Amino acid sequence: MRKLKNSELDRLSVEDFKQVEKTPIIIVLDNIRSLNNIGSVFRTSDAFLIEKIYLCGITATPPHKDIHKTALGSTDTVDWEYVENTMDLVDRLKDENVKICSIEQAENATMLNDFTPEANTKYALVFGNEVKGVAQKVVSASDTVIEIPQYGTKHSLNISVSCGVVVWDVFSKLNTITE
Repeated sequence: MRKLKNSELDRLSVEDFKQVEKTPIIIVLDNIRSLNNIGSVFRTSDAFLIEKIYLCGITATPPHKDIHKTALGSTDTVDWEYVENTMDLVDRLKDENVKICSIEQAENATMLNDFTPEANTKYALVFGNEVKGVAQKVVSASDTVIEIPQYGTKHSLNISVSCGVVVWDVFSKLNTITE
């Protein structure tokens, strides 16, 4: 095997990315404090053609050098919007028939491996603060709570890692749904 050169990867241009059909997933960042985590979420969102990222509460917005460091230009490709209050956004998205999925450890959570997305449905995946997680009001208002199964001694993953795991899983499942 030979590693591919960047020129062989057949990546979309920024203009083509803006025009291509997006995955029916929205990312909501609920009070994320780490600029590097925010940048990593942008990069993951670019990789899987995420429709939009909402940056809420204390979550910083581009342009910022520490976001740019990990985003590697994906702040120019992925649509994003700042909304001060996460609950206001959740209410708005629910009015638009978007299914709200908080990624959290909670009573009666659905394990990620057991989560089955529905065809023709748009999902908002809510990721919470590095210490406090997703706000309880948001969890309570969610259509479902998804938990990433973990088997070691730690009880959490970095938010950017959680985003990568969940987005890949949901993306994969959405692309295997037959209508």
